Amino acid sequence: MQHGSPYGTHRVLEPLGVLPQGAWKIDNSMAIYDNEILIDVTALNIDAASFSQIKQEAAGDLARIASTVLGIVERRGKHHNPVTGSGGMLIGRIAQIGPALAGKVDLRVGDRIATLVSLSLTPLQIKTIGKVHLDKDQIEVEAQAILFATGLYAKLPDDIPEKVALAVLDVAGAPAQTARLVRPGDTVVVVGGGGKSGTLCVYEARKRAGPAGCVIGVSPFATDCQRMRELGWVDHAVQVDATDAVAMMEAIAKVTAGHMADVVINCVNIRNTEMGSILATRDRGKVYFFSMATSFTAAALGAEGVGKDVDMIVGNGYARDHAVYALALLRESPKLRQLFEAWYV
Repeated sequence: MQHGSPYGTHRVLEPLGVLPQGAWKIDNSMAIYDNEILIDVTALNIDAASFSQIKQEAAGDLARIASTVLGIVERRGKHHNPVTGSGGMLIGRIAQIGPALAGKVDLRVGDRIATLVSLSLTPLQIKTIGKVHLDKDQIEVEAQAILFATGLYAKLPDDIPEKVALAVLDVAGAPAQTARLVRPGDTVVVVGGGGKSGTLCVYEARKRAGPAGCVIGVSPFATDCQRMRELGWVDHAVQVDATDAVAMMEAIAKVTAGHMADVVINCVNIRNTEMGSILATRDRGKVYFFSMATSFTAAALGAEGVGKDVDMIVGNGYARDHAVYALALLRESPKLRQLFEAWYV
């Protein structure tokens, strides 16, 4: 067996000299190097921005969605959407552990895991695609994938349904980063507060802001707003389209008496919500762009253009122990767990 780079650069085919995530194409042959792990994959959780783009392009046709996913992987050796630049994550069972890693990782053949690194850098071969879950961003597959020596993963818990765990782990960075950003008494706006990552962030923001704080959930959909009110973690559920920056600013100004938000967390999976998020933030406030649909060029230049002095945080999907933290939220809150089981089981 050959020894590979712990970062996977030995798998890069083009262009040479870049890391696997930035590569256009990687080697997805499934003969492992001595410091790689082979996974038998059962499901893909496609990044929300990527899945939305694929669904729109395929007009919701399941066969066309499956064909698009297969085409991306065949061309690139990984699921790296060329339009959105994003990927997703996977779940499966350990099939083989390279001898250089044996005894150095807390894994055994047969363990069920979820990868916590993006599909946009993960060598992947899909044999067949099973069911496509339009409302869950999940695809059942028979496939194999490679995890590099530095690749992050989480063992799937026995007490949480597999598809629920997959959905939560896919966005585990969002509530973990929310916990870091929100302080007692803060006014927090969660854009996309009715969605998967948004709901976790709303719950976490409520905990961190406390009774003196104010949590505002934003969605353009009446059903999302109604759900947010019923869950009881928001002070206001505001129905407004965040792509309309002025309408967004006016809606948040109305419920905050013009003070705006200390922290805005953007969890939506569509483009052009950067300025709505920025204008909803007070001067010297913080905007956390978790969404991979974000244009950071638009955010930076847009904030400059309107004279907004805010701290903008790139949506790093990783925070130390974020997987453990996110799963603990489901155990902590029966309402949160029931909601995710209703969505994904």
